[in-house]
Amino acid sequence: MIEPTLFELPPTEEPVPARPTRPEEARVLRPVRHQLQWLSRTLDEVLAEDHPARAIWSVLEKLDLSTFYSAIKATLDRPGRPTTDPQVLLAVWLLATVEGIGSARKLTRLCHEHDAYRWLCGGVPINYHMLSDFRVAHQESLDELLTQIVASLTTAGAVTLERVAQDGMRVRASAGASSFRRQETLEAHLEEARAQVARLAQEREHPDPGVSRREQAAQGRAARERVERVEQALEYLPQAQAAKERQQQTLGTAKRAKVTVPRTSTTDPEARVMKMPDGGFRPAYNVELATDQAKGVIVGVAVVAEGTDAGQALPMEEQVMKRTGQHPGAYLMDGGFATREDITALEERDITVYSPVRLPRNKPEEERYQPRYGDSPQVVRWRRRMATEEAKAVYRQRGSTAEWANAQVSQHGVSRFTVRGVAKVTSVMLLVAVGHNLLRWAALFG
Repeated sequence: MIEPTLFELPPTEEPVPARPTRPEEARVLRPVRHQLQWLSRTLDEVLAEDHPARAIWSVLEKLDLSTFYSAIKATLDRPGRPTTDPQVLLAVWLLATVEGIGSARKLTRLCHEHDAYRWLCGGVPINYHMLSDFRVAHQESLDELLTQIVASLTTAGAVTLERVAQDGMRVRASAGASSFRRQETLEAHLEEARAQVARLAQEREHPDPGVSRREQAAQGRAARERVERVEQALEYLPQAQAAKERQQQTLGTAKRAKVTVPRTSTTDPEARVMKMPDGGFRPAYNVELATDQAKGVIVGVAVVAEGTDAGQALPMEEQVMKRTGQHPGAYLMDGGFATREDITALEERDITVYSPVRLPRNKPEEERYQPRYGDSPQVVRWRRRMATEEAKAVYRQRGSTAEWANAQVSQHGVSRFTVRGVAKVTSVMLLVAVGHNLLRWAALFG
């Protein structure tokens, strides 16, 4: 008799066989991927007739895109390799924007795999660097394109400028909080970085046999880039100081003492640490949008490196005037925008301002709408207007206009920027505004 081993399990009942996930008797259609097929369909036949890609391309065909072609050196009467049509790159980015795609690498994959993007490309080769460079290299052209679309929608009656609402949104920058440094720290880092560049230059004269030339070149390039980043951070320190001073002017006496020493980022020197909607503080940009109340068309775009909205109403109204050729009849903005200077200037242009009146600290409620020392006649008129229920009802419509537009923009992938600097961020936001207005165009007029 064989003795049981130490790890032998006691006898159990006969195991019940598991039920197969796909019984053999079930009649189902299984994929057959090794069978040869002949697909004789054009790209135009693959894409549905009502796909948004067709609408985007159709609208672009009707607009003047000549500014996008001004930098192309290859012409019919000159030698040179042909370049990718800017209209293709623009259409691809617009479709990606309305679908909430902000990554150039992801967009590159879609241009090779997705039927809609393949239809827009039409066999034209697309790569990551081409898409990435195009998005940030045409700020003026995108601004002109936005003006064209607003003009077309104005002619069609979708933009009336009877009421324009403005709102700001904080969008995270491509920088970490740990990259922000004070002046003393930056100067120390700059001295250290320059010393490293000098040391690497000496090592190139007496190279180490164990280090390849490629590694030496990479080390030198990284050291020089570090010097440039620190120098840029030091260069933007005066701007950060000026922003702090403007912030102090808008704060109460108790909060002014809490304003810290200005710092700049070695990753994105133009970004600023701002208070976000969740109450936290992160590197961000302040994106300002002006939206026409009639049909929700964006008529103004601005990007500022300041966490406050105070003083941003007048520059935006001037942009709307420049873009449309006329002043809005009424201007809706929240209390953060309402400065005496902006209200006075807007009212002098016969623009009716609707903005809540803030109650000074330790003041009774009945003094909210009373004139105060230093008020201009225009500000006094604004205070009396906002005391009426009619004006309050008009202001409440701001939420369905400006805040709705901001929500739509957020759905277009604007949650965190992948580019750095005000100019590049502005280009991205102009592209987003164009995409938003094209969706409004399609929704209103098919």
